[in-house]
Amino acid sequence: MAERKNSRTGGAKRRAAASTVAGASAPLLEVDGLSVDFRTASGAVRVVDDVSFSVGRGEKFALVGESGSGKTVSALSVLRLNVDAGYSGQIRFEGRDLLAASERQLRGIRGREIAMIFQEPMTAFNPLYSIGNQIVETIERHEGLSRAQATRKAIEMLARTRVSEPERRFSSLPHQLSGGQRQRAMIAMALACGPKLLIADEPTTALDVTIQRQIVALLDDLQRELGMAVLLITHDLPLVRAFADRVAVMKGGRIVEQEATGALFAAPREPYTRMLIDSRPVRELEPVPADAPILLEASQIRCNFVSRRGWFGRHVFEALRGVDLNLARGETLGIVGESGSGKTTLGLALLRLATGDSSGTIRFDGTRVDELARAPLRALRRRFQIVFQDPYNSLSPRMTVGRIVGEGLELHRPELDADARRDAVVAVLEEVGLDASAMDRYPHEFSGGQRQRIAIARAVVLEPDLLVLDEPTSALDVSVQRQVLRLLGSLQRRHGLSYIFITHDLAVVRAMAHRVIVMKDGEVVESGDADELFAAPRADYTRALLAASLDHEIARARPAG
Repeated sequence: MAERKNSRTGGAKRRAAASTVAGASAPLLEVDGLSVDFRTASGAVRVVDDVSFSVGRGEKFALVGESGSGKTVSALSVLRLNVDAGYSGQIRFEGRDLLAASERQLRGIRGREIAMIFQEPMTAFNPLYSIGNQIVETIERHEGLSRAQATRKAIEMLARTRVSEPERRFSSLPHQLSGGQRQRAMIAMALACGPKLLIADEPTTALDVTIQRQIVALLDDLQRELGMAVLLITHDLPLVRAFADRVAVMKGGRIVEQEATGALFAAPREPYTRMLIDSRPVRELEPVPADAPILLEASQIRCNFVSRRGWFGRHVFEALRGVDLNLARGETLGIVGESGSGKTTLGLALLRLATGDSSGTIRFDGTRVDELARAPLRALRRRFQIVFQDPYNSLSPRMTVGRIVGEGLELHRPELDADARRDAVVAVLEEVGLDASAMDRYPHEFSGGQRQRIAIARAVVLEPDLLVLDEPTSALDVSVQRQVLRLLGSLQRRHGLSYIFITHDLAVVRAMAHRVIVMKDGEVVESGDADELFAAPRADYTRALLAASLDHEIARARPAG
């Protein structure tokens, strides 16, 4: 009891300090001693423990931490959106205790006074209804406007959040918009009723650097214009540094440090906070020998996608427009560009996995891959593998990790018996930092970083010469991202692997790539040595990408030393 009392006293001191920093005598939101338990078959599991913080009127406050730290659960608790959860403590919004409010009272607050934008708008939107109708539904429910009035306001909000052609986009289904447009539409829906508090859960994850910059600028402008408070949930520390007034760091369901943003980044008190700040990608590349042979050579790679328009019409989209590249043994080639630039399509086309109409010359270790029939191509695929962006969807939920990793061995190494395959799976799991006990478990039992290690193990177990890595770290925390990048570096050094590293994260590609090609609209606009390209980009588009990178902006602003 004494320990609990001291903890609550410490929380009160932190809240008092937070109010002083925020410059408000009565914060808009006060979270006091919040604990959240999830009910499971084996009993209650505590995921948030005695969390206290406040958000002032018009303040931008960030909750940061790794996956599983409790930051999203804490934010969802404000609106009591956690499923099968038990709450204790207090959450006061303008003095009203939301944990004691009835469901009817909460429905009046959700969306109207407190709004939320989610990490992945594609799953947050209903795929069967147009973007505009979903915004109109929110306005009608909370504002009591007529259908025509709500429609006009919805179009106005789409324009306000800088959605291009708002009248036309009003009728678009979610899948017909780009990732950046969907996020803008989600913001438009959240702000349609003029909330006093906006909760933004990972609003820029998996967006390319220019769209990230646009979304951050948009949130910043709207926050000032509307005078609302923002509670930002993220693991993106450069975003926090550029956006938030104050920040609280969470670990294991508890807040370990809380401070004004500038002071926290300048002099963090906790080792965990320092670890997060220092977990940016570090360049630890071995140079490629000058006489390293060429492993992959591609010339005039083109790929078109054909879609129907009406009964007889058709539209041809040129995803790749004559791309040339080469890759040496032991080398990493980074491919960067905005969403829709063609970088993922290029990676798939090189492995003959693209679903569009592809053409061009591809030589892998001297063999013309583009001319191979199905059977010899399947045999050759043991030597080039791919690791996808999303380890949640690229691993079968119905298969154990042992079966997932060993499946390729059954196809490509039929001479191995069951014991030999098991030994190979155990060895590769240990090489990527997992133990043998993982073999009998399922993907959902692992964290995102562990799942990505499993995906890498599945590819590496075949001892390939080339790995195509498609955004392998975009959804990972900074510390887990650094671990995965170090793992890839060590695998390359031990096995002489060649990598094609596809990403929109310029900090990652700068740390991982020997050479870089920059793509835009299906074409290569610039290529060269990574250090030279980042130091002195020649193309205007490359300079725009660098200028849009939050990491680049912060690095330039940071004093030397």
